Amino acid sequence: MKPYDRLIEHNIKPSMQRIAIMEFLMEHPIHPSADDIYMALSPSMPTLSKTTVYNTLKLFSEQGAALMLTIDDKNTNFDADTSMHSHFLCRRCGHIYDLKCPETIKKVEQQEMEGHQVTEVHYYYKGICKNCLSKDIETRID
Repeated sequence: MKPYDRLIEHNIKPSMQRIAIMEFLMEHPIHPSADDIYMALSPSMPTLSKTTVYNTLKLFSEQGAALMLTIDDKNTNFDADTSMHSHFLCRRCGHIYDLKCPETIKKVEQQEMEGHQVTEVHYYYKGICKNCLSKDIETRID
């Protein structure tokens, strides 16, 4: 799906900035922060402001066009993949990885809990990623 179509699908009025931000999210599944997106797009879009990026990402999140990740206490990251999945944050390198989501999590999202209707479930895992762990092993061997 193209960024323009994705915005229309989520009832977001397309603008040049919104299309560019959605395109960046869709083409860079690295869970970027608003600052990452601003730094990447501002050289080619001199009129783009950080405020526009923050407000656009907030709108995307509110309309279900992107996920807002608060896995890290210091940063907010964004994900264009809105399918049911979990995230893993490496405490060493800071990279966020997508993880497959167990079927039981999907059942929790669809059930009603004591009169409350669950519409979102966030499962975040934290630890040391396999890349950092392999670097530890290489360091010990050398």
